[in-house]
Amino acid sequence: MNEYVTGTGCTIDDDVTIGYPVGDDPKQTVIGDEARIRSGTIIYSDVDIGDDFITGHDALVRENTQIGDDVVVGTKTVIDGTSVIGSNVSLQSRVYVPTNTTIGNNVFVGPGAVLTNDPYPVRQDVEMAGPTLEDGASVGGNATILPDVTVGKNAFVAAGAVVTKDVPPETLAVGTPTKHHPLPAELQEKNSI
Repeated sequence: MNEYVTGTGCTIDDDVTIGYPVGDDPKQTVIGDEARIRSGTIIYSDVDIGDDFITGHDALVRENTQIGDDVVVGTKTVIDGTSVIGSNVSLQSRVYVPTNTTIGNNVFVGPGAVLTNDPYPVRQDVEMAGPTLEDGASVGGNATILPDVTVGKNAFVAAGAVVTKDVPPETLAVGTPTKHHPLPAELQEKNSI
């Protein structure tokens, strides 16, 4: 079995690893049409990526990940696997996406944002539960989203915010920890990614 298959019109730099094996019987990696994968990127086995996928340099996509169409994974961004990412998503540079995370369609995650999945790091043995970013959500740069938190549809998380509880749809979340406010008029436009 091939380590990976790609669609038509893909541009893949020389210093890229696709289909990095996991386990004794690694599953194939599939990449759709018109991908642009830059140097230093590593994509594991058992990853399914749609059309028009773009990476920056040194991006990492771990196993058991599903990614839709028109997705940007920025430079040094890490998707730690066992996650689902929708279509028209932009994960800017140095974003961290842990296992068991769900990201909907038309979602923007700003540079340096950190999503987490372990409520008690190395202190308790618990099931990891990453956050859910629903359709149209925006997360500002350097924001932190704690485990098992949902950022609602078309909600907006401000830069540097620490999200400790669910953010309702069409709500602005600001501060550390965040406080919720009505979404101001200037932020009510839908994401255009």
